[in-house]
Amino acid sequence: MSVLIETSLGDLVIDLYTDECPKTSLNFLKLCKIKYYNFSPFFNVQKDFMAQTGDPTGKGDQGESIYGILNGPSQRYFPAEINPKLKHKRKGMVSMAVAADASMESGGVSGSQFFITLGDDLDYLDGKYTLFGEVAEGFEVLDKMNEAYCDEKGRPFRDIRIKHTVVLDDPFPDPEGLQVPDQSPLPTKEQMESMRIADDEDIEEIGDPEEIEKRAREREAKAHALTLEMIGDLPFAEVKPPENVLFVCKLNPVTRDEDLEMIFSRFGPIHSCEIIRDRQTGESLSYAFVEFENKEDAEEAYFKMQSVLIDDRRIHVDFSQSVSKLHKDWISKRTGNKESMGGFDNLQKRTRYRDGEGHNNRDENYDLLFDTNKKDNKRHKTDDDRPRHSSSRKDDDRKSSSRKESDRDSSRRDSGRRDDRRDYDRKRDDRRDYDRKRDDRRDYDRHRDRRDDGRREDRDRRR
Repeated sequence: MSVLIETSLGDLVIDLYTDECPKTSLNFLKLCKIKYYNFSPFFNVQKDFMAQTGDPTGKGDQGESIYGILNGPSQRYFPAEINPKLKHKRKGMVSMAVAADASMESGGVSGSQFFITLGDDLDYLDGKYTLFGEVAEGFEVLDKMNEAYCDEKGRPFRDIRIKHTVVLDDPFPDPEGLQVPDQSPLPTKEQMESMRIADDEDIEEIGDPEEIEKRAREREAKAHALTLEMIGDLPFAEVKPPENVLFVCKLNPVTRDEDLEMIFSRFGPIHSCEIIRDRQTGESLSYAFVEFENKEDAEEAYFKMQSVLIDDRRIHVDFSQSVSKLHKDWISKRTGNKESMGGFDNLQKRTRYRDGEGHNNRDENYDLLFDTNKKDNKRHKTDDDRPRHSSSRKDDDRKSSSRKESDRDSSRRDSGRRDDRRDYDRKRDDRRDYDRKRDDRRDYDRHRDRRDDGRREDRDRRR
């Protein structure tokens, strides 16, 4: 004994308690059979509580039972069948609503309106409403209903309606005079006027197309920034580029960092000035970043250095849009300003000094890798100064020469290791320079695209 209810959010399958509530189950089955609920809205949705429907007009005070439809207005309602053994213990329980003009003390009366619970353990509903069924399939539809945006009265802004009802199993014979339509009836004029936002209606913004496009770009940019914040590429989504860093482009490749810093230093103290160069060739990429200590000095340089001739090239100056430096500062603050490698606190850069076992057993004046060898040589030299027999002295000389030879071999091996380490450090530094320049180049391209978009918008606005 079940019914399939097709809603604008999905399908629900409801199993009925025909044995416990036969009259209520018959009323619900026959109303579904004559398509009485078609196009009825869910006019009262309370989060984590219930979703109420069954009034075709959507006003909440209409609707009648199958007995009223067959026998007249005098039987619009019928007495509620409240079974104390049935409890509202979980989400998806289906109960008949009590008519507003009936008293709870009298047991209440029911018509066509019913509600579906959206939460668990709603025991305060027990004994007050007729619980006559439960949702067997379609709990994801209930979750969507629970998240619907509603007004202060609980009416969803976007309509949630019953589109169609299908009786899957009906154990009751049809009452005399019941007329089952051949097809689903069309919605009435009153039902059409009760619509708000249809489930298949797209909400379009009204206004100037340029303003709409601008707002859409802002929303998209905020969404991208939030994504970068979630994966850790930005300290926070509302981060803004520093106001004391200038972006200088169209430089002559022969211009040096020192020359550019000297030119811009006339406006105020400079924290750093760097021309971005190619990692492989070391040639200038014709753009640089100049960081001032004060924001006012950067603004003055921006206005006065625009299109200035430097090394036979007219440069272009703008404020930097890169936040890479801010991100590095944020990372260092978050990790407590600790020395780390690869972003991990437990990794440290290799050094020439031992910091582990045996350090406390040696003199404080000897901390290098070759301390043990030097101490051994000193001990051997002291031993050689002692008087010995000629035969034992020759043996000691041979042993000493072999030790010296092994020490030289060890020194050569350590020297080779140091050379390999220097090569590795140099390659690692080159790779970091390349990554940094690549990021700077990407920031420059992003800045150029933003500038071109702004120019196109200005040109379109003039038209």
